[in-house]
This record gives sequence, C-alpha cells and structure tokens, in this order.
Amino acid sequence: MKKFIETIQNIFKIEELRKRIVYTVLLVLVYRLGCFIVLPGIDASMLAKLQSSTQEGLVGLLNMFSGGAFGNASIFALGVMPYISASIVVQLLGMFVPYFRKLQMEGESGRRKINQLTRYLTIAILAIQCPAYMAQVHNQVPGSAFVAVNQLGMSNFTYNLVCTIILMAGSMFVMWLGERITDRGVGNGISLIIMIGIVARLPYALVSEIGTKLSTSNGGLLFVIVELVFLFLVFCAAIALVQAVRRIPVQYARRVIGNRQYGGVRQYIPIKINAAGVMPIIFAQALMFLPMLFSRWDSTRGFAAAMSNYTGVWYNLVFGILVVIFTYFYTAVTVNPNMMAEDMKKNGGFIPGVKPGKATANFIDGILDRVTLPGSIMLAIIAILPALAMKLGVTNQFASFYGGTSLLILVGVILDTLQQIESYLLMRHYDGLMKTGRLSGRSGM
Repeated sequence: MKKFIETIQNIFKIEELRKRIVYTVLLVLVYRLGCFIVLPGIDASMLAKLQSSTQEGLVGLLNMFSGGAFGNASIFALGVMPYISASIVVQLLGMFVPYFRKLQMEGESGRRKINQLTRYLTIAILAIQCPAYMAQVHNQVPGSAFVAVNQLGMSNFTYNLVCTIILMAGSMFVMWLGERITDRGVGNGISLIIMIGIVARLPYALVSEIGTKLSTSNGGLLFVIVELVFLFLVFCAAIALVQAVRRIPVQYARRVIGNRQYGGVRQYIPIKINAAGVMPIIFAQALMFLPMLFSRWDSTRGFAAAMSNYTGVWYNLVFGILVVIFTYFYTAVTVNPNMMAEDMKKNGGFIPGVKPGKATANFIDGILDRVTLPGSIMLAIIAILPALAMKLGVTNQFASFYGGTSLLILVGVILDTLQQIESYLLMRHYDGLMKTGRLSGRSGM
C-alpha cells in the first residue's frame, strides 16, 4: 500500500504528466455530460421504452459502447462507433487496394491522408446511420414525446433532418475529443472514450445485481462475493491473453555502421498470441444477429429459435466457431509475413536454419497458424462467458462484464494507459507501476 501511495505521489510530481491527466479527465467529463443531453424537441420523461429496448442484443452493445447515450436519445447517441467502422473499412482496404497499401507505406504523410479519408468515410456512414437511428427513436418513443412536431408544428422531415445534423455533429465532436486526448492527454483517446462508456454502466449493473441477489435468494451476498471473485479471475485471464507474446529467435549477421562494429546479437520477433484483439468478437457478434431476421416469421422453433437464444448451446457453439474463424482471418489481414521477411532481409537478419525471403515468410506464417490456434480458442471462451454467467443466474447487464468485447476493451485500454504513465515515470527515474517489470500493452513488447 505504501508503494502504491508513493507511485501516485510520483505521478503528480511530474508536471507534464499531471497536466495530461487533468486534461484527459476534463475532456472525459465533457463527454459524459453530453451523453445526458437529449435531442431537442423530445420529452426526456418518455424515453423509458427506448431505454428498455437497448438493454440486450446488438443495440444493447451499441448502447454500452456509448455509455448509455444511445438509449437516452442523446446528441452523442452514435458516439465513436461510426469512426471505428470507418477505420476498420480503411484498414481492410489497405490489404486489398493498392492505393491504400501505398498510403500505409508512405510514413507520416500517408498516415495523414488515411486519417483524412477515414473522416470522410465516417461522415458517409453517419449520413446512413443517423436517419436509421431517428427511425428507431420514432418506433420506440410515443408520438406525444416529440414536442417540436406536436406543439411547434415542425414537419417530421424537417425535424429528422435537424436531428440528423445534430447527431452527425455530436459524433464528430466526440471524435475530436478523442483526438485531443490522444495528442494532449494520456492514452488512446478513441479507445479511452469507449472504455469510459463501458465503465459508466458498471456501477448500475453491480447495484442491480446486488439488489436482485439480496431479494430473491438466501445467502445472496455470498453469491455476489463469488461472482466478484470469478470476475477478477476472468479479468486476470484476459490480461494474460492480451499480453501473451511468442518470440521467434532471429540471429542478426555481423555488420559495420560507421567505425563501430556489431557482432551477431540474438534478437527476437514478437508474435502475439492474440494479434486480432477484440475485432473477431465484434465481427462474429454482428453476424450472429443476421438469423434474427427470420424470427419475424418463426421465432418459436427451428433455426431462428436456436439462433435467438443467447444462452443456448447451439448459439454459443456457432458463436465460438465464428470467433475462431474471424481470429484467423483478422490475423491474416493485420500481420503480413511477407513484409516481415522482407524487412528482416533488408536489415541483414535471418532465422537460423531458414533461408531468407520466401522460406522465412512461410516459416513465420506457419508459426502464426500454430500460435493463433490457442489464442483463438481462448478468445472464443471469453466471448461465450457472458452466456455462461447468465445461465448461472447473473443478470444480463452484469454478465456482459464477464467477457466479450467489453472485457477485452477494458483490459486493452487500461494496459495501454498504464504503459504510457509508466513510461513517464521511468523517464524521470521513478519506479514503474509494477515491481516485476515493464507493462506491455496491445501494441506489443
């Protein structure tokens, strides 16, 4: 405890780090306040049905990522998810379109151009999602709640157009907040905003879980303690999955730089056990909601019923298999063995016993296939843990913190933020946050 207090004191002794933390906290407060500002012309007291419809399913996932803004009909309702979608599309285009692949290899100028194109694509996605969200609001909220239409005489088209512009501006403002946090704050701003939205739902879910256990069963408090202990163990397992790295030995050949000669020094290529991160779960979860389109014709039996049961065996089996498949797919998209082999060859390095060039690329590709298998299985287990928790009696809202996207995002963002803070401490010759060594975030060792 004394060590922890000294570390906190050291953090605030560094002026630059102190300013960055305060700046980050202030921008986060601005974001959280905006999540409770309802769209103009809507009676906030009549949003109960909209809020209840955003507690589960894909809509519930969006509501959790937005910190409840989606269910509050807030000006920040769509949050940063359109920007995340645009970033994913641009990243995938970089693997298949030569123009985007060329931009990725142009360094800082290419990165600025990619960021500009991502923003344009975000606006295009918002132009589609905002009217769809307004249609959802009109479907879930009683007509009498629209004060601007009923009392001010504004037409539905004009009102929806105004709200669409407000929603687009709100999402772009949230994206700007994230970029300001990245530039002048601590951590990755966009990821931090998503994490804050998830954490904001935790106190409500925990209070609801405690209230449910205390009111429905004897020894409810003991069950809550057991659930919290299990949640802690799952959190530790997720940290291990995020940080796990397999090292491939590389023996660099003797080379001369200036007048200094370096002998052969054994180095390693870090291959992450889970190079795909949380994206396979997001892709698989989005795909699992497609069968629900058939539920309007037959939701009581057959395929639609099996795929609509979130805690069912068939749903979670298919979900886990899709997570494994998408883990391999996204790893193949994000990790390029040919580029790694080419960079190694340019730097005069090689893997002992393996010829440079194509043979090295095939060797790294084989290592990736073997390393990705346990990582993908572990990711699939984490993805279906919320369903297992619900089977054991945990409420839906609290069960979402036992796995899936919410848990991995929390772990990844926390590790990245702590890694940045630790780097400031070590630069000023203070002890780091961990006694056993350096923290490693999602970016690698």
